Amino acid sequence: MIKEIPGFNHLPPKGYFYSYEEYKKGVIRIWLNNTRKFDYNLGKPTRTIWGFWKSKTKQFHAPVNSMVVGEKVNILDTRNFSAMPLKLTPLELCFQ
Repeated sequence: MIKEIPGFNHLPPKGYFYSYEEYKKGVIRIWLNNTRKFDYNLGKPTRTIWGFWKSKTKQFHAPVNSMVVGEKVNILDTRNFSAMPLKLTPLELCFQ
């Protein structure tokens, strides 16, 4: 079981926690888990993919979905909810 990923310093949002699992050899899947219970799934745990970490290259990758590793990303460009980079318009960039 993976306890920690080097360089992954995000704090989970309130009501969430991170979990890690080995997806493929050398690829760790990072999940964002919700602690609330929902009626639509009879109270089962809910989670979403945060991203992937390749231990060989020590790189983080954005998810295409929970089964497909996407493009590599700089950890500084990620958020605590997802490793997917924001696609901002030039106007939105002015307010960053």
